[in-house]
Amino acid sequence: MPAPHSHSQNHLLALLPAIDFEPLAAHLELVPLRLGDMLYEPGAQLQHAHFPVTAIVSLHYVLESGASAESAGVGNEGMVGIALFMGGDTTPSSAVVHTAGHAYRLPARVLQQEFARSGSMQQLLLRYTQALMTQMSQTAVCNRHHSVEQQLCRWLLLTLDRAPLRELVMTQELVASMLGVRREGITEAAGNLQRAGVIRYRRGHIEVLERPGLEARVCECYAVVKHELARLDATGKAWRAR
Repeated sequence: MPAPHSHSQNHLLALLPAIDFEPLAAHLELVPLRLGDMLYEPGAQLQHAHFPVTAIVSLHYVLESGASAESAGVGNEGMVGIALFMGGDTTPSSAVVHTAGHAYRLPARVLQQEFARSGSMQQLLLRYTQALMTQMSQTAVCNRHHSVEQQLCRWLLLTLDRAPLRELVMTQELVASMLGVRREGITEAAGNLQRAGVIRYRRGHIEVLERPGLEARVCECYAVVKHELARLDATGKAWRAR
């Protein structure tokens, strides 16, 4: 039997002091998220915030031509729906599930009420927003200046940090869409990693055989994002210790 889910599997919820978590507890609803589920569309009013525990959500921008790219990913380190407390109920991006799992859903009004209290919830969400903006900025730089193989390594490592499994259910088409590159580029990069013994790829599945091999090939962008998330975690633990 799979282990039961807990709010503490989401790092943001786990970092909240008990006095700040209690007002949220009765409103949090555990929901399944399937691969391809869209949590919100561009311009649509957000009704809920989502705190993933095992699912991973991709924040996407789609052009008029239909081309798209991921600006950031959100897993158990964060939440989906920062527009709810940043002054707007809508966003030009979309949020699509790229790894199935579960998340805790919180009504928008509850999140906004707790954010307005100016307590630990507000401080934690603002720090998370800074970490998310760092990830978005680093993704933009990485996609412009680094090779497809380096981008793929970065994306795989960030996904592994959020997912407990070594094998990912992921097609080359989906990865290419995430990175905003041609499928042929992903085929070549994945082939290089497979020949080096770092991953094993079969249709629809990517199994990581040697994580150190990914870390040896990735650009500095992965470390920047990981460092910022570690700072968020350290800040939250310091609040809880007060």
